[in-house]
Amino acid sequence: MKDTIFIKAGQVEIQEVAKPEIQADDDVIIRVLMACVCGSDLWAYRGLDDKATNSQNGGHEAIGIVEATGSAIDTVKAGDFVIAPFDHGCGHCAACLAGYEGSCLSHSDNYSSGNQAEYIRYQHGNWALVKIPGQPADYTPGMIKSFLTLADVMPTGYHAARTARVGKGDTAVVIGDGAVGLCGVIAAKMRGAKRIIAMSRHEDRQKLALAFGATDIIAQRGDEAIQQVMAMTNGAGADAVLECVGTEESTATAFAIARPGATVGRVGLPHGKDQNLATTFRRNVAIAGGPASVTTYDKKILLQAVLNGEINPGKVFTQSFALADINSAYQAMVKREAIKSAVIVSPTELPVM
Repeated sequence: MKDTIFIKAGQVEIQEVAKPEIQADDDVIIRVLMACVCGSDLWAYRGLDDKATNSQNGGHEAIGIVEATGSAIDTVKAGDFVIAPFDHGCGHCAACLAGYEGSCLSHSDNYSSGNQAEYIRYQHGNWALVKIPGQPADYTPGMIKSFLTLADVMPTGYHAARTARVGKGDTAVVIGDGAVGLCGVIAAKMRGAKRIIAMSRHEDRQKLALAFGATDIIAQRGDEAIQQVMAMTNGAGADAVLECVGTEESTATAFAIARPGATVGRVGLPHGKDQNLATTFRRNVAIAGGPASVTTYDKKILLQAVLNGEINPGKVFTQSFALADINSAYQAMVKREAIKSAVIVSPTELPVM
């Protein structure tokens, strides 16, 4: 089968590798219909993270058709159309029962990798996989793209809003205008925020943030951005802050703009030095967040919201590429030509994209 291989910083390519097989009784083999490139994939691609050359790439988002199941799988069967969440919760440990399966206590291999491929082996699939009613042909291209966001970015944006404790009437600030940040805008609106301030310096992302429910845009960064938020909130700061980047600067900004008693929901993968928490302590600012609860949010909230047409997060996919053009999909995001790159793996099984 065809799989994406990380050659070196700035280069991934398609190579022929062995098709995955069932190795454990709770494995599921999925024929990938559509995958995508995540902002977290770009850290190694840009040379900012260490990664072994000529190794399987780390893409972790996919939708597809169940090909085969292990003997312990009784929730999905061959032929089912599924979302493959990037985290693989068990559904019954203390973390999963609390709705935090991103930190599942039952497995050491809780996360997907290598999903930019024709087939994937999905470990611990019995509870974690999310079944989509019907088949791909039953849906529009826009719906298909929205289903794909439910493998990661939409639930991650929702996790930022949930852990930031966004509530009705709140003023929420979303730091980050990538796909996760834009989905965070959707989530803040879903949770009843009255004012949603999106931080973005790019016109295409600003327009999409406004379409998703943002009420204000701040184009500045650092101290200027902090001053803008404080001016817009009468010097108090935001009721909730969604930190969707993970850099030192974005995290420092998040801490600085939260009002006393507010919570910063962090879903940006942390990069850089440990942050100084003394200022948050003095101001009673809480810090929460981590890997998203993808299966929980999909099953309880997000899948139905997409099916009902209440949200359309698939709009974050502004360019689509064939699997053979995977390096171009990465380049489009590195050059900010695409907000998020969709990767069409099985075009004959999908509506025309």
